[in-house]
Amino acid sequence: MTSPTTSFPITRSDEEWRQLLTPEQYHVLRRHGTERPGSCALNHEKRKGSFACAGCGQPLFVADHKFESGTGWPSFTTPVEGSVTNITDRSHGMVRTEVLCSQCGGHLGHVFPDGPPPTGLRYCMNGVAMVFQPQEG
Repeated sequence: MTSPTTSFPITRSDEEWRQLLTPEQYHVLRRHGTERPGSCALNHEKRKGSFACAGCGQPLFVADHKFESGTGWPSFTTPVEGSVTNITDRSHGMVRTEVLCSQCGGHLGHVFPDGPPPTGLRYCMNGVAMVFQPQEG
């Protein structure tokens, strides 16, 4: 869970989050859960557009930075500048870098140093934590 000392521009009570999100979105975004690999349609999304936080609507990733990682989760090389915050996650007996939405603090997934060029990073995101916004035109 997000540290109680961490604050974000968008805050809601636990009850408000429960009303706003589906049970699966709430589990992932607010309780730092993980969806089953391969279970989200966004993993197969190939259209131009952007991926936004399902909790607050902030744009997080553009489709041009999405790649097929073979992990079963949508993966990206680069987030939209300023859209995410990274924190150390020491859960499950390992140390990982957790990725949160910088506006609402929602848990999005983790970032790993095994991605393709140009960044070498793999932002491995829970699809249920995001909504796809197709590019118009």
